[in-house]
This record gives sequence, structure tokens and C-alpha cells, in this order.
Amino acid sequence: MLQVTCAIIKIQNKILVTQRSASMKLPFKWEFPGGKIENGESETACILREIKEEINIEITIMQKLTPVIYDYGTFKINLIPFLAQYISGEIKLAEHAAYKLLEKNELIDLDWAEADLPIVQEFLRLKD
Repeated sequence: MLQVTCAIIKIQNKILVTQRSASMKLPFKWEFPGGKIENGESETACILREIKEEINIEITIMQKLTPVIYDYGTFKINLIPFLAQYISGEIKLAEHAAYKLLEKNELIDLDWAEADLPIVQEFLRLKD
């Protein structure tokens, strides 16, 4: 099972979401950005590294949310979500096709990767 982290990143009261590219698994699905945990790497070290590599920004972790185990059939993931705050940097996508900065209530309208859906739902229940 793949161990994967993701971050719900707040930037000026908007939420950063990324769209998977045509060459990735689950092409064109929307997700919270993140990536696979490397051997010996902590969850928090992973998410900080992945966000820097994939999106070129620095974040600070605010809170860990409930992990989601999802079986896509050809692979299974344990998706570990974090709430994070943007610190600095200019958004530059290394792998994704697109990104959006959305209001919290706009998140439900996207075509999400299935493992991200329970995370979206948990996030929507949180008080700001």
C-alpha cells in the first residue's frame, strides 16, 4: 500500500487544489497536492518536501486530519492529509496540469480523485 501525504493549503482564505496531468494515474482528477513518503521520511517531512518540489512554495503544517485508505483496484493508498498555511514562494507546477484557488464552498463542485473525497468532506465540516 502506498503511503501518501497531501495538504489542504490556505492562501489568503482560499484553498489550493491541483489537477492531475494526462500522464499521471487518475488523469485530470482534482486533488490536494502531495506525494509518496520516502523510506525513513516522516509524514510532515514528506509533505513539506513534496509541496516544495511539486508547487514551489513553502508551507507550515497546522493540523493533521483523518487518513483515508482507498483501493483503486490496481493500487491502494493510505492518504494522510494535513491542514497547512502558505508561507512564501510563487506557485509553479512541476507535474500537475492546473491549479485553482477556491472558496471552501466551491470545493465540492470539482471532479475529485476518489481518495480525496472523504478529506474534502471532513474539511467542509471543520469550523474556520
